[in-house]
Amino acid sequence: MGDVLAGIHSTWEFEPDSVLIRFERGIRTPKLFQVLGERRVPYEALSAVELAPGGKRGTVVLRAVPREGADPLLEAAAGQLKESSDPYRLVLPAERETLADYYATELRDALPADAAKPAERYLVAAPAAPQSFKAYDGKASFDGKVVAFRWFWTGASTAKWKAGDQFFPVGELEDVEWRSPEGLSGHLRLRPRGAEMLAEADQDPASVVFGLGYGPVYESLPFAASVLEAVRAADPVREPASACSAPAPPKPHRSDPADVAERIRHLGELHDAGLLTDDEFTAKKAELLAEL
Repeated sequence: MGDVLAGIHSTWEFEPDSVLIRFERGIRTPKLFQVLGERRVPYEALSAVELAPGGKRGTVVLRAVPREGADPLLEAAAGQLKESSDPYRLVLPAERETLADYYATELRDALPADAAKPAERYLVAAPAAPQSFKAYDGKASFDGKVVAFRWFWTGASTAKWKAGDQFFPVGELEDVEWRSPEGLSGHLRLRPRGAEMLAEADQDPASVVFGLGYGPVYESLPFAASVLEAVRAADPVREPASACSAPAPPKPHRSDPADVAERIRHLGELHDAGLLTDDEFTAKKAELLAEL
């Protein structure tokens, strides 16, 4: 097609094999769009194209419907995104409906023959690592290979403090669960392979919980999508180690000495409050010192 269709908050650039969606950075643009910046969507990633009246009077909406399993962002969102934050919606003034209808027809003609079938792999790239955000009970970070949860004294449950900071290589994970902070019990939870998942995210060291002002959609959802893409790309099948080619041991995670000192102080407060036994305090202190 080789044309450009400018709408409210975003512009679609039609290319031979894909549509490049560029999002505006204005103060009225949803923050998720601003964080995404732009997204390239191959036509093979789409299952349908819709054109309908907009929610606001005097607008129409051109929407590309992605195939199931084609986009890690929408898979992580699991239907929880508000309509106004749907990156596949292009809102246009009503007077451009004829033009929008033309592009809708062109897009439909570009859909793959198996558009109705789920995609066998991700066809749209997730937001790239590194990613990080602050949850209510800790800071989550992802460098592309390992997810780290570092607990906050003010929010983390005793169970999480006892478990200590957590590190999860993507090859040891099987899934990521995101529950929007805009609903009840918002959290991001990892599912390690073969591990039993606890009922409450607040008690699960493989999860961080959201709260008012913590883990906003525009930070936690791109994070979840980035981790999910890496988990799907990781090969869970490990080859048997041979005698002559043993795998290199993982590099230890080194911490800032000031950060370790602060966490030891927090452990001391838990111990003084009777929330940690002498043995638990001694063991956790030794673990923290080993990070130096």
